[in-house]
Amino acid sequence: MNRPLLISCLLASAGSISAFAPPQSSTVSAIGRRRSTTPLFSAIVPPPEERSDANPSTKFGSPLSDGLKEANRWSIGFLKGTIFDTFFAGEDRAYARFYALETIARVPYFSYLSVLHLYETLGRWRRAKYLKLHFAESWNELHHLLIMEELGGNDRFLDRFLAQHIAFGYYGVVILSYLINPIFAYNLNQDVEEHAFSTYDEYLRENEEMLKGQPAPQAAIDYYIDGDMYMFDEFQTTCEMRRPKIENLYDVFVAIRDDEAAHVETMKTLQTELDVASIHDGECEVDIF
Repeated sequence: MNRPLLISCLLASAGSISAFAPPQSSTVSAIGRRRSTTPLFSAIVPPPEERSDANPSTKFGSPLSDGLKEANRWSIGFLKGTIFDTFFAGEDRAYARFYALETIARVPYFSYLSVLHLYETLGRWRRAKYLKLHFAESWNELHHLLIMEELGGNDRFLDRFLAQHIAFGYYGVVILSYLINPIFAYNLNQDVEEHAFSTYDEYLRENEEMLKGQPAPQAAIDYYIDGDMYMFDEFQTTCEMRRPKIENLYDVFVAIRDDEAAHVETMKTLQTELDVASIHDGECEVDIF
C-alpha cells in the first residue's frame, strides 16, 4: 500500500471513531477548563486560616479522657503526700519545700522547648510564639527559685539533692509525654501549677502577719520592680497587665501565688484549639505605655 493511501485510511478511521464518541456538554467542558486553572493541591491543603495547627495541641495532640485527667491529678496528689508532705513537714521547712517545688516546676517548660526545637530542626512545625511563651514561663519560675534560694531554701545538701534529681527524671518524663500527646503534658503541668497555687495560698493565709513584718528579698525587687517586664508580660496569656506591689515578704508571696494562677490559665488554654495571646504582639487590647 502506498503512503498517500495509508494516510487516507488512518484519517478515515479517526473520523469514524469520533463519530461514536458522546458529545461533550458545555457544562462538562466548562468544569474541565476551570480545573485546568486550579493548583494541583488546593483541594487537599486548606488555606492557612483554616488549618488546625494554631498550637502544639491542635497540631500533634488528641483529647484526653476523664480517666487520664483523673490519673494525672492522682499522681500529683500522690507525690505531694509521699514526698512533699513527709520530707518537708514542719514550719521551719517551708522555704525548703518552696525551693524544691520551684526547682521541679520550671522543668516542663524546658521539656516543651526541647521538643519544639526538635520539631523545627526536623521541619515538622514552627511557631516562634510558643518558644517565646515557654521561655517566658521558665524565666518566671527561675526568679521564683532565686527568691527561695535567697530565703535559704537550698541550704541543706539533701534538699538540693532530692529536688534536682526529681527534676532530672521529670524532664525526661515530660519530653516523652509531650512527644506522645502535648495535651497530656499540658494537663499534667496544670495539676502541678494548681498544687503550687494552693500551697502558696495556704501559706499566705496561715502566715500573713509574720510575712508582712519581713522585708522583700532583693531577687524579688530585681524581678518585679526593677527588672525588664517584657518577659513577665509574655506569660500573661489572659491579656492582663499585672504589676505586683512589692513592699514586704507577704507581697512577694502574693505575686508568686498569682504567677502560678497565670500558669494554670495558660495550661488550660493550651489544651484547647485556641491560640494564646501576646500583649507585646498587639493581640490584646491593653495599653502597655
